[in-house]
Amino acid sequence: MNFQGTGSYVATEDLTVAVNAAITLQRPLLVKGEPGTGKTELARQVAAALDLPMIEWSVKSTTRAHQGLYEYDAVSRLRDSQLGDARVHDIANYIRPGKLWQAFAAEGRVVLLIDEIDKADIEFPNDLLQELDQMEFHVYETGETIRAAQRPIVIITSNNEKELPDAFLRRCFFHYIRFPDMDTMRRIVEVHHPGIKDALLTTALTQFYEIRDQQGLKKKPSTSEVLDWLKLLLAEDLSPEDLQRNGKDALPRLHGALLKNEQDVHLFERLAFMARRGG
Repeated sequence: MNFQGTGSYVATEDLTVAVNAAITLQRPLLVKGEPGTGKTELARQVAAALDLPMIEWSVKSTTRAHQGLYEYDAVSRLRDSQLGDARVHDIANYIRPGKLWQAFAAEGRVVLLIDEIDKADIEFPNDLLQELDQMEFHVYETGETIRAAQRPIVIITSNNEKELPDAFLRRCFFHYIRFPDMDTMRRIVEVHHPGIKDALLTTALTQFYEIRDQQGLKKKPSTSEVLDWLKLLLAEDLSPEDLQRNGKDALPRLHGALLKNEQDVHLFERLAFMARRGG
């Protein structure tokens, strides 16, 4: 299996090397990067490119590692026992397979995405060490062992909200998705907005990178946000001249697609005020 990107996803050379290395080593691929740089979408595109089913486990702050294995529905069993249901005598009827169980039990190879692992408790990654390493786990209620017939391709994403344990990192192949440079961003935009006029794209991207480089910015706009912004510019049929800013208006046109908090909006308003005073 060899991943080279897809027609709808621009994968840089170092990213394709990382994906293929993780597949060869049969280790989880841990992908970090700014929000909006395509970490989650990478897993979907790997599945599409390799023609494999995908199982997605979206991690939340309340998610426990054991939920990825299975859950025992004791409440349903108690209710059925009160109702005299015959199913109550077989505890297996109340075992709910989790995402790892589904991936291990699949007939063929699958892509398993563990999305935003850093949202969970700090012990969450450690609680999955053996299962991801050995590709098996024990179901204590039934006494059975669930073992993967074929190792799934595991892709784990993190937004760097908290540090991950060293023991967990040792078992992963790591890749950090750097923010795209101007040329790569042009290729990404061409995939999503084919045929966009070069003059408009040059002006818009120049302005976008100037905004990202502004000192004091609390949240830098991401790839997904510039794509939304360009979609709005095209919908409004704006020209490169319409995007020009001056000292009286430092905010970009339709800035709500790029600036997502009041501190950053106020920053550009202050810059405009200072420019007017300087003028």
